[in-house]
Amino acid sequence: MTSQVSRTTEQADGTVVGEQRKPGGVKAVRRLDRVIIRFAGDSGDGMQLTGDRFTSETASFGNDLSTLPNFPAEIRAPAGTLPGVSSFQLHFADHDILTPGDAPNVLVAMNPAALKANIGDLPRGAEIIVNTDEFTKRAMQKVGYDTSPLGDGSLDGYSLHPVPLTTLTVEALKEFDLSRKEAERSKNMFALGLLSWMYHRPTEGTERFLQQKFARKPEVMKANLVAFRAGWNFGETTEDFAVSYEIAPATTAFPVGTYRNISGNLALAYGLVTASRQADLPLFLGSYPITPASDILHELSKHKNFGVRTFQAEDEIAGIGAALGAAFGGSLAVTTTSGPGVALKAETVGLAVSLELPLLVVDIQRGGPSTGLPTKTEQADLLQAMYGRNGEAPVPVIAPRTPADCFDAALEAARIALTYRTPVLLLSDGYLANGSEPWRIPELEELPDLRVQFASGPNHTLEDGTEVFWPYKRDPQTLARPWAVPGTPGLEHRIGGIEKQDGTGNISYDPANHDFMVRTRQAKIDGIDVPDIEVDDPDGARTLVLGWGSTYGPITAAVRRLRAAGEPIAQAHLRHLNPFPRNLGTVLKQYDKVVIPEMNLGQLATLIRAKYLVDAHSYNQVNGMPFKAEQLATALEEAIHD
Repeated sequence: MTSQVSRTTEQADGTVVGEQRKPGGVKAVRRLDRVIIRFAGDSGDGMQLTGDRFTSETASFGNDLSTLPNFPAEIRAPAGTLPGVSSFQLHFADHDILTPGDAPNVLVAMNPAALKANIGDLPRGAEIIVNTDEFTKRAMQKVGYDTSPLGDGSLDGYSLHPVPLTTLTVEALKEFDLSRKEAERSKNMFALGLLSWMYHRPTEGTERFLQQKFARKPEVMKANLVAFRAGWNFGETTEDFAVSYEIAPATTAFPVGTYRNISGNLALAYGLVTASRQADLPLFLGSYPITPASDILHELSKHKNFGVRTFQAEDEIAGIGAALGAAFGGSLAVTTTSGPGVALKAETVGLAVSLELPLLVVDIQRGGPSTGLPTKTEQADLLQAMYGRNGEAPVPVIAPRTPADCFDAALEAARIALTYRTPVLLLSDGYLANGSEPWRIPELEELPDLRVQFASGPNHTLEDGTEVFWPYKRDPQTLARPWAVPGTPGLEHRIGGIEKQDGTGNISYDPANHDFMVRTRQAKIDGIDVPDIEVDDPDGARTLVLGWGSTYGPITAAVRRLRAAGEPIAQAHLRHLNPFPRNLGTVLKQYDKVVIPEMNLGQLATLIRAKYLVDAHSYNQVNGMPFKAEQLATALEEAIHD
């Protein structure tokens, strides 16, 4: 008997493609074009690890994907409480996608708190897999459930799968010499095995990962492997899951190349190492640990073989001070932080502006003000990056738009810093830092040549014919001053934060000289060579949506929805925020209306209005989460017809 395939029409969420019904009682396989899964539980339930492993297998399978980890700020919030819920959302598809998805098709809830915290995001008809073992009276009362939601009819609009995950895990591990509490820790691997069966994910990579991770604890390693396989077998044999799902590889979504899954912070770290190699300079990182930037410090500390030196300083000021010293000594110098750290580093950034030395200041933005929301995302440091220093201290500002783009942004920041002898602020954020997507590993010949020439001898002749070294004699094209490595004979020169005399670098209090130096430093930044902004406008629209940073994915997804509905809208996205692309003013004046979505209260809009006298319309959100595509599509449609 041959298999029969019955085609179904695509659902409103665009997921169902077809279904293959297999003979002889074998479970049916439904083909989807995309799916959004959210794993949720206590911060100690291993949801981030579960999501990471499912993501890695999905990437190796060849799907396009986008992720959204979401975890509490507390190191260990009280178990079973709403503030302690940790989640990991993964959107994967057989085609090009841009966001982690607006609403999950599947929720894996490990306890009542996870269910209550996430149920509001689920569309009707979504699948919910719950760990029934955790739905005790006390656990439900802790989050405000008077009766069990599993039996009171409140979940009738969903496809509910009650699974005693804890009991099944403990039963699967009864042959091991583990306490019940120790065995329960593997329930996330049971859940991962079940979801791997449901969505036909490869299992070999996860098994290798567990073998390596717990190589020194063979009993724990074997227990996790057994739990993972037990979850897979449960899906295969239980009557509760009658259908599994296939999402084909995204064979047409990517250019030809070698790909890997990568997070924004990892891509940024790789970009910094690559920049140092392309510049033929040692890489120095001076950093103080801060969420969500710490992963860059952790990653770079692994790469001493590439000439990387990492210094975990006692505070933010020491971190950037050491980095600036390394820049003076001839290294590609970097300091990483988040918004509160940028405030503390401001004086030293100003010193770097005065010394005119290359320095990368990486700001992984988070919710503020003050210590704010350490694990939530925001892009509200733009004005701080532009103006958060005393005096006239202009600094180039660039922002990546996707996790993978963090690699290229790091290279671009290094190019500007080295070419123009200036500190550069790179603005990523928590959404990009922790999110992940496929990244095409570049070929060596695609990488830019970032090599620089250090000063090696005198560069100026005095009126009496004496040849001397002037540390502030400038390149006529870039206005960059020479970079002299300390200890080079004959190139001794003063450093410090007091104003320099043009050319000689001597201390100067002359008003005219100060005015000249201020204007020269500004002219150097204004003259940085940046690409023109590109506009995506296939229909001759009258409304332009302008974005920067991590809003790229939601904006582009929203624009696609509007165009599919017949609405004309143009899109442009800024990487260079200081200086702006030279054609930006011309582009803005071509449209009747400019809308700028930002995860702040309108900081880019303020800059655009001030510089170009354009009545830019702000659309703002500061709730610690990225925009949803549907939300933006609705707002942009209203703007088109307003």
